[in-house]
Amino acid sequence: MNDRARALAVLRYQPADRLPIVHFGFWHETLAKWAAEGHLPAELARSWGDGNDADAEIGRRLGFDVNWYSCFHMDVGLRPGFTREVVKQLPDGSRHVRNGDGVIVLEMPEAGSIPAEIAHLLTDRATWEEHYRARYAWHTDRVDRARVRRSAGDWPAFADGGEAFLKADARNFHLGIHCGSLIGTIRNIVGVEGLSYLAADDPDLLEEIVTVSADLCYQCIERALAGGARFDFGHFWEDICYKSGPLIAPKVFGRIVVPHYARITALLAKHGIDIVSLDCDGKVDALLPYWLEAGVNTMFPIEVGTWRASLQPWRAKYGRTVRGVGGMDKVVFAHDRASIDAEIERLKPIIALGGFIPCPDHRIAPDAEWDLVRYYTDKLRALG
Repeated sequence: MNDRARALAVLRYQPADRLPIVHFGFWHETLAKWAAEGHLPAELARSWGDGNDADAEIGRRLGFDVNWYSCFHMDVGLRPGFTREVVKQLPDGSRHVRNGDGVIVLEMPEAGSIPAEIAHLLTDRATWEEHYRARYAWHTDRVDRARVRRSAGDWPAFADGGEAFLKADARNFHLGIHCGSLIGTIRNIVGVEGLSYLAADDPDLLEEIVTVSADLCYQCIERALAGGARFDFGHFWEDICYKSGPLIAPKVFGRIVVPHYARITALLAKHGIDIVSLDCDGKVDALLPYWLEAGVNTMFPIEVGTWRASLQPWRAKYGRTVRGVGGMDKVVFAHDRASIDAEIERLKPIIALGGFIPCPDHRIAPDAEWDLVRYYTDKLRALG
């Protein structure tokens, strides 16, 4: 059984020879540390990207089979993006920078976290029409120029022969089609506060922004699938929740966003894709029934966090419709073997439910010890 077949069998409640050993990539600082410690060649660490050859080799050395985030990414974002520029330099070395979304953020020296947002360009219909709407225009080369980063370097672009490599029989590794984002990237552009004001003050504008963005995602997916390219799963990115719940009112989410998930998952189903995962950090419980209603059936990465997220209560409430990839508390990689043993014991009854693949609940962080990650993969593989 290869990695593709094994992962799909588990999520479809079918027999598999063993549990797939899955990860969600690494912080670049983690790989740099491991290279400095002699576990990896420096060039291999520098070359890493989700789903590329370096990713496959690093995963192999650590005992992983699959990076779940191995996807075919099309250009579903702003085009062109805004030119990155420094708009203000501060005495302490930090600076205000306009990023590719048109948002001014605070960048601080040596900081590795998400920068604070200072100001947003998109605030109303006038700024939407002037600066953003045209950047979501559909064009075939949003798909045709996309590449898959795997197997002896980049494959050709989709329109230059890459499509042939995406036929199921030509590939022996796990690969999803990235379906974009229907609200998370919008939240990035307008900010959490701005999203709340739009929902209250101009819901028609918010609905229009979501629809324009979703239309572009749909058109890209439709073109990628039309020629016979095959994928193992569909995948959305959202990050629309935090530790206490959603960053958008669930009723607003259900009315404005959910219909677009439904039409995209219907398109995926038409092409035989029955596993649809969604990456949303935070406590997702309040939005979960909306995703399930719309055909999104696999939650990822199920951040354990302080709220102790787990597939178990979701399965008890919604049944076998909901699957999961994630839910492994990655903080134990900085502790000791006893902590890893305890985490695997905690995961065993969740694994036994079926339709669940343990995976570190986010990128493996710089405090992770190489030998402890290796110990984890060995112990998980021994479960059979």
